[in-house]
Amino acid sequence: MAEVGGWIWERNLRSFLELLSHYVGYGFDATDWGTVALAVEATDDDRPDGWYSYPLVGEQRQVEVRLAPTVGGDELMVVVKGALTPELEVRVDTLLAAFAVG
Repeated sequence: MAEVGGWIWERNLRSFLELLSHYVGYGFDATDWGTVALAVEATDDDRPDGWYSYPLVGEQRQVEVRLAPTVGGDELMVVVKGALTPELEVRVDTLLAAFAVG
């Protein structure tokens, strides 16, 4: 079980999840987005039990995305874990870096 984590700007969450879902082979849609957007509002990265987990189950891959906003900031902490291939690990890391830019 591999894990890749970092942060992104909260405003980039939907795009991050849509692209990650594409790489996993999961059809992330408006219902998924509504669920995640509502749940993230009640999270807090300072509390170990304050993170929200959302599974992305594709045809051949499954990952769990854990999310929590930073207290008082616009950053969103993100951890993706699962049976990540080396290629998927690089893609997740690249997405994190891209969505943490201005």
